[in-house]
Amino acid sequence: MSVLKFSFVLLVFLGLASQFFVPIVLAQTSEAEAASALVTSENAVVSAYQAVSKAEEAGANVSSLLVRLNEAGWFLDRARMAYKSGDFDSTGSLATLCNEKLDGFVDDAELLEREAFRQQFLNTVIFVVSVIAAVVVFFISVVAWFILNRKSREDGR
Repeated sequence: MSVLKFSFVLLVFLGLASQFFVPIVLAQTSEAEAASALVTSENAVVSAYQAVSKAEEAGANVSSLLVRLNEAGWFLDRARMAYKSGDFDSTGSLATLCNEKLDGFVDDAELLEREAFRQQFLNTVIFVVSVIAAVVVFFISVVAWFILNRKSREDGR
């Protein structure tokens, strides 16, 4: 019976002792996960910023994208502060919220960029057609003036 008591006491001791080591391991794993989530969010924000910059350079209206990017940046900033303070659970949650804000962001920015290029092309075509039409109308007017002027001189003789 003493072996049974000894085994029981040993199991209880090991169970209690493991409680001191488990949080340390979990905290290190959680810290690594939080750091990874933070890096992923930072990369997503950089990619989103580059995409919105290209769309803006193309002449797209990116105001709605800037609102989303600002919100994602806010979450990223809060995630960085949580990471620095050691709150790794909040870091992961805030990094996830940042990534959710940017879900599909690059595709949306590229769509706006393509639409802006399409609109610029259409505006260029309209401008060229308008110039050609103005030149044609001018030449037709000059030709019509010469014809009518000549006809009026012939009728006047």
